[in-house]
Amino acid sequence: MSGEAGERPGVVPRGERGATAVTDRVVAKIAARVAREALGRFTESAGRVPPGRRTPHVSTSVRRAPERTGAGRDAESAAGRQAVLGEARMHITVELGYPSDIGAQCAAVRREVTERIRAWAGMEVPDLAVSVERLHSAHTRHTGRERVR
Repeated sequence: MSGEAGERPGVVPRGERGATAVTDRVVAKIAARVAREALGRFTESAGRVPPGRRTPHVSTSVRRAPERTGAGRDAESAAGRQAVLGEARMHITVELGYPSDIGAQCAAVRREVTERIRAWAGMEVPDLAVSVERLHSAHTRHTGRERVR
């Protein structure tokens, strides 16, 4: 046996094989984890957010990549590029501590989620919105004391 796929019995030809599909839920879980890790690096903000509120909420919509011809697929693999499985459009909602650098935290979430979704799920992220749902301050926490005015 020479090891060629075409000569082995039971081997399905390349054009007839199945496809890899990544669901919305999986992409959302990856994005939430990466966003949490990115925000965890900002210690001045993380200490002000109550423990149950740190998980970012992600809504996503995944669109599969259009089918390519066999010649396009071979050319792409020959170039050594990773095949793109589709596109993911996302909206991430976070809660941050205040005062802190809100813009830097949102930019870090956008950058890291985009990079990791591309690497882990093989998807491009052309549209990623990060919104701040709530700001937490040490002065506004309910600690049993009177309200700060």
